[in-house]
Amino acid sequence: MRILCRIFASAQIHCKIPGIVQPSHFHSASACSGLTVKSVMEHKLYRPPPEVRGMTSLDKDAFTQTITVPALRVPTVVINKVMKSLKKATIQRPGVSRVVQDKEGNSDFRLILLDPNRMASSSCFSDAEAEALRSFSVSDELHNFELKLTYDNLKTEEVLEAVLPEGQDVTSGFSRVGHIAHMNLRDHQLLYKNLIGQVIMDKTPGITCVVNKTNTIDSTYRNFKMEVLAGEENMVAKVKENGVTYEFDFSRVYWNPRLSTEHERVVQLVKRGDTMFDVFAGVGPFTIPAARRGANIFANDLNPESYRWLQHNSRLNKVESRVRTFNLDGREFIRGPLKQELPALVKGGAGVHVVMNLPALALEFLDAFRGLLKNEPPCDLNLPTVYCYGFSKDEDPGADMVKRASSSLGFPLENKSTVHFVRNVAPNKDMMCIRFTLPKEVLFCKNDELQEPSEEPASKKQKCEESNHSK
Repeated sequence: MRILCRIFASAQIHCKIPGIVQPSHFHSASACSGLTVKSVMEHKLYRPPPEVRGMTSLDKDAFTQTITVPALRVPTVVINKVMKSLKKATIQRPGVSRVVQDKEGNSDFRLILLDPNRMASSSCFSDAEAEALRSFSVSDELHNFELKLTYDNLKTEEVLEAVLPEGQDVTSGFSRVGHIAHMNLRDHQLLYKNLIGQVIMDKTPGITCVVNKTNTIDSTYRNFKMEVLAGEENMVAKVKENGVTYEFDFSRVYWNPRLSTEHERVVQLVKRGDTMFDVFAGVGPFTIPAARRGANIFANDLNPESYRWLQHNSRLNKVESRVRTFNLDGREFIRGPLKQELPALVKGGAGVHVVMNLPALALEFLDAFRGLLKNEPPCDLNLPTVYCYGFSKDEDPGADMVKRASSSLGFPLENKSTVHFVRNVAPNKDMMCIRFTLPKEVLFCKNDELQEPSEEPASKKQKCEESNHSK
């Protein structure tokens, strides 16, 4: 009977909605324990009113409804013990009061609200739960309790499922950047964009601004325009990643909260006294923590805003004495500051690291290392370790990364490199990191006539939308 009860409850109730108990009333469902509570099994019990379907301007009052849920009448003196024994049977939604006043205000009794998805009748108590009730001399008779549900009692996905047209994807996911929720809405959701933004802000503590990324590239610095869907237009975010605090204008620089693990992975390979060249540094997610570990950093970014916030974050984290910042094109940085420092570093004993995190284009910048030290005497005592990121849609992304890096360097890296999977950024599109020691045959090559473009490749703008400059 208990098994059949649970199967029937599961089959009848498809959507859960959290509720907050309001002053209401209850009545006995039956004098006979085991009788199914009236109304609890209704098919649409947990669905918002159908009238909200298609709503584009949020009307919170339209979500108000009253439903009936089962309740157990328990003596106040044993309420805590009974609650511990009925953890799996009670309503578990956030914000729901599971214990409420008795109808008559009798302080000797309280009502425990039960989960109607499970507790269709008293026979749905497990053996252990039923035994606990007997041990505390608590009747297993269920009562009906009228529960008023409002917009504030619903989860994000429940509101959006009720509003958006049936059969369409309901995407409530977003990236959080400080107080900003960053969404990538699909075309069919744009009609409801302001409502979606308001719901996300209402249901997520600490979020005071919701933005959607448009398809228009704002500048040559890989920025996408941000459309504010709800809340304030304050784009200066403060975030903490791996114990490090960063501040930046999210609308003018790139920040990806999904890369915190990768940032930490690479930084852990850097030791005190090492030198790091961060070619596409952004606001400093590699630079700042590496400097905090005692490394000396040369950090560069072409975007003037990224450069400004990079300097700000160096000061904010008190590592400015270890960080030298540059506002140059990637090739200019490699053939300028990096080239100037490298001859002495390759003769030293401390590690040298070159981080190139611009996944859509970084592999194309590897050719800048060909013949970089061609006027220096060859030395292979302490060659730099390169960490170069790229996107791959190939069936074998590791082999693809090695092939493309080898082509750009003009030197085979097969069996001379390792490739690390970072994350999947889209169906059949992976972000990868190839790590290798920069070959002396590349650095000290004398026969390669290099063309030195004055700016980053013209193809860059075409690839900006795909790259999203994942740092």
